Amino acid sequence: MTAPVFLLGAQRSGTTALAHSLGNAFRDAGGLFTVNGKLLYLLERWITSADLAARHVRADEILHGLRRRLPQGPGSEEWLARAETALRNASARAAEGAVTDPVALSRDILSDAYGGYARWGEKYNEYLLSLDYLVRTVPEARYLVLIRSPDQVARSMLRWSGDRPWNPRSTRAALAKWAHWNTQWLAFARTLPRDTYRVIRYDALCRGEETQRLEAFLQMELGAYLTAIRPRHSPEDEQPSLPPEVARLWQRLTDSHTPATLHERTQAL
Repeated sequence: MTAPVFLLGAQRSGTTALAHSLGNAFRDAGGLFTVNGKLLYLLERWITSADLAARHVRADEILHGLRRRLPQGPGSEEWLARAETALRNASARAAEGAVTDPVALSRDILSDAYGGYARWGEKYNEYLLSLDYLVRTVPEARYLVLIRSPDQVARSMLRWSGDRPWNPRSTRAALAKWAHWNTQWLAFARTLPRDTYRVIRYDALCRGEETQRLEAFLQMELGAYLTAIRPRHSPEDEQPSLPPEVARLWQRLTDSHTPATLHERTQAL
């Protein structure tokens, strides 16, 4: 089995569209890529040392979180059933006092939920807020990071509809949220070996310019799966005037994105 791949990116950066494309590609390669499975996110919040000392895993709360907004992607229903079984087994072990380390137990749950696939991955935007926990729980993980210009993200946030009480309601708030989430990634990236992550630009992805870099990083053919990813709004909508601190952060992110190298192009062939 190849190393797990986590797709990261601030909200409204195009991660869901890319995740669904990866889900189809992984399925056809004998793998699984969950879209908003959020299992690790819930494990961090609901499995604590205090609870394990009390021999009580809060499986009900975790299962409620998994089902309130169901995971998506090919194979997600089967995966959800496996995740529930893994949680129930972990709860039984904890009740017997067989485990005291929350991270180790979370690692076992993830292994049981995703085990048996040739490769697996997951997209959930909030993992940008749990990076330290992610790397402790899945130390072998690799990361795809999708970046999108802050002005486009802010406008997309303000267009977003549905039951999202946490969504910003002003451009200023949207830009601040984008900045905070991407700052988490930049700080985390400094701790990683360069070959364990790849930064992808949303605009370049929509133009088909990131396909070779993605294929080289994931070691699988993706061209046919990425053709549906296109921008929803025209470039004329862009308003490049940004607060100085946001503009500087965007420059740092774009500096971390490098065009395909000769080695990457060769590996993709």
